[in-house]
Amino acid sequence: MNTAFSITGTLVDIPAKELRPVEIQVLDGRIAAILPCENPEPGFIMPGFVDAHIHIESSMLTPARFAEAALPHGTLATVSDPHEIGNVCGTEGLDFMVNNAKGIPFHFCFGVPSCVPATTFETAGAVISAKHVAERIVKPEWAYLSEVMNVPGVLFQDPELMAKIAATKAAGKPVDGHAPGLRGKDALRYIQAGIQTDHECVSLDEAEEKLSYGMKILIREGSAARNFDALWPLLSSHPDQVMLCSDDKHPDELLLGHINALVSRALDLGVPVFNALQAACINPLDHYRIPLGRLRLGDSADFIRTKNLVDFQVVETYYQGVKVAENGKALFQVPPSQPVNRFFPFKLNQEDLRIPSKPTFQAIVAEDGQLLTKSETVYPPSLNGEALAAPDQNLLKLVVVNRYHQAPPALAFIRNIGLKQGAFASSVAHDSHNVIAVGADDASLLMAIERIREMKGGVSAALASENINLGLPLPYAGLMSDASAIEVGNRYSELDAQVKSWGSPLRAPYMTLSFMALLVIPELKLSDLGLFDGREFKFVAKV
Repeated sequence: MNTAFSITGTLVDIPAKELRPVEIQVLDGRIAAILPCENPEPGFIMPGFVDAHIHIESSMLTPARFAEAALPHGTLATVSDPHEIGNVCGTEGLDFMVNNAKGIPFHFCFGVPSCVPATTFETAGAVISAKHVAERIVKPEWAYLSEVMNVPGVLFQDPELMAKIAATKAAGKPVDGHAPGLRGKDALRYIQAGIQTDHECVSLDEAEEKLSYGMKILIREGSAARNFDALWPLLSSHPDQVMLCSDDKHPDELLLGHINALVSRALDLGVPVFNALQAACINPLDHYRIPLGRLRLGDSADFIRTKNLVDFQVVETYYQGVKVAENGKALFQVPPSQPVNRFFPFKLNQEDLRIPSKPTFQAIVAEDGQLLTKSETVYPPSLNGEALAAPDQNLLKLVVVNRYHQAPPALAFIRNIGLKQGAFASSVAHDSHNVIAVGADDASLLMAIERIREMKGGVSAALASENINLGLPLPYAGLMSDASAIEVGNRYSELDAQVKSWGSPLRAPYMTLSFMALLVIPELKLSDLGLFDGREFKFVAKV
């Protein structure tokens, strides 16, 4: 193996905010020299991109397969919170993520989940205790405490949660936050507890207030929650205090681009190029102490070459002095792995989906591109004492089924999913990942849910009247596949298109559905135990 080579191009020196033609000499995986060059090859050489907060599981890909898809876009590292698989499989799931990432030419900066389960108002598959956190946070493979979603637990000094934060601070590692809509004195108290970041801001004034308290803001643009349009001015006003992240990224979108696409959008909006690259390439390395190279003498030879500084199309990606992706393709093989999962073989019948009629119901109102929901009083039609979905009134039935043991399903009504017929379901349902389904009729709902049960996890779409029953298996905790991003992305796209053909106007219907069980995001959500008010942090009604 040749351990020495050189490469020429235009160096993008982000700290110095300058471009200069160079020859970079690499020896044994490190930068041995950076020399002036009169006639460099075309292209721009810069540090790799970092996704500053993502749940790898949301891509429906194992960590190794995620890296295979992300490296061609110039992403060399992710700050990865594995709380999705943690909620399903506990510490066994955490260990799977770390082991699956080993030997892959990519830096996974894993955090120890702080809130598994996310709340006590739902059924999860596991508990990650303060003892588990203390055991892991001192190890080098665990870099930070991941998003502290239990805001009331911080404000009221829950002993178990505060022990997790204390163990992390004692280890000298960062604590990530999650505080949608938290303002004023409560926000200040939350931050003063030692929580340093937030990726949940949806407005500029909320972000600026948290910045004024010393917090760092992650500008999120995922497949469901899309806050870039509201927050991009921070890249110009606070370039040292912001980062870019996806949070949740479905496989079809990952095939099209990653953090490179956000940098390009920022430039289109007039953000100075070095400001955007500071947020995308440098700030996460500083905050999370990620040991990626920055194109300095003696650094690990981790860098990318792009065609231009406009759309940031990545031509080559290097990791530790090895070219690992070129012209849109990864240059390494993903080894096989064994799935981990917890999935009880529950059984439902149509009677389980029956909602007794009454004059009014409180319904969830979904919002496209947001994790936040609203609440609305609705008047569903009834027949023979049963309240029915009414697709013509934009009113569908929502179901959450416990995947960990046999239990009656939780039922509610929801607006703005938009189906005119059929149903779709998923075992990706944040954060406990019970089975969630939405539909226009009970027969289709039952068929979609049954397909998830048969696959022991995945996503499905069903139309009983035409006997359409589609599915994408996700055998790794009901969250991920070890197939390639192209295979998973194409199959997912087929299901997505099918659901949209039945009337859903949502940009990402499956991603939106997956957050309708996320109780820590207000206003109204549905867990396997019932309808929940995220503002008051209590159940509001049982249908």
